[in-house]
Amino acid sequence: MTLTKVSVSRCFGGTQSVYSHEARETGCVMRFGVYLPPQAETRPVPLLYWLSGLTCTEENFIVKALAQRVAAELGLALVVPDTSPRGLKIAGEAESYDFGLGAGFYVDATQPPWSRGYRMYAYVTKELPALIEASFPVEASKVGIFGHSMGGHGALTIALKNPDYYKSVSAFAPISSPMRCPWGEKALAGYLGSDRAAWRQYDATALIEERGWRGPPLLVDQGTSDQFLETQLKPELLQEACRRAGVPLELRLQAGYDHSYFFIASFIEDHLRFHSRNL
Repeated sequence: MTLTKVSVSRCFGGTQSVYSHEARETGCVMRFGVYLPPQAETRPVPLLYWLSGLTCTEENFIVKALAQRVAAELGLALVVPDTSPRGLKIAGEAESYDFGLGAGFYVDATQPPWSRGYRMYAYVTKELPALIEASFPVEASKVGIFGHSMGGHGALTIALKNPDYYKSVSAFAPISSPMRCPWGEKALAGYLGSDRAAWRQYDATALIEERGWRGPPLLVDQGTSDQFLETQLKPELLQEACRRAGVPLELRLQAGYDHSYFFIASFIEDHLRFHSRNL
């Protein structure tokens, strides 16, 4: 598979790059960011995937999270995919911020017309890792995943379903139970149809109930001044699911922080060090 280099910049002794490629799962050109720390010049390094939230592209994390300095110190590669297919020209895909473009929800759509390319789960868990492992000096046995909001939901559900591959998982302000909030109900109904039983495979609380988690504790940071805390994110549902299943969860309520990248940048170092310890 051919990679096209969009940009490359020297950064804390390593390189921050953006690439594009023709993606089979989504049927369009996809972009992703890759940060390679200086250690990658001499040996393969552990790998950490970041999944972004609604309306984001690969650029938001690269520019705003301030992750590269600590990743360089720890010797972690960072890979940041886009949040949806782009360019499929499906009618209505740009009508709202929480469905369609920038809102793939890391699911494989089964309902037409979305099933034609809205396959972000397969892209993130299969196609992209195969491409990364074949193209960059990373250790396929040392992989973690984290994300924010919609991407926090994605990180949790992907890790819970693939525990042999993802050795650690964390999240910032995740959508804890998409089955039980307006964002998730809209997305899951649109992509998967009205059968709520089909939604459970993309709901972290349901997956914890059904599968548990034997890896390191789940790390979740949540701002107490987040405008979506009560209506969309509902961390108490994740906390209760973990309690019932005996899954260790470190839920940190961060006083006064909102849903923005200022919140992410404030605690990104903690998450990077968490993953580094466990990888």
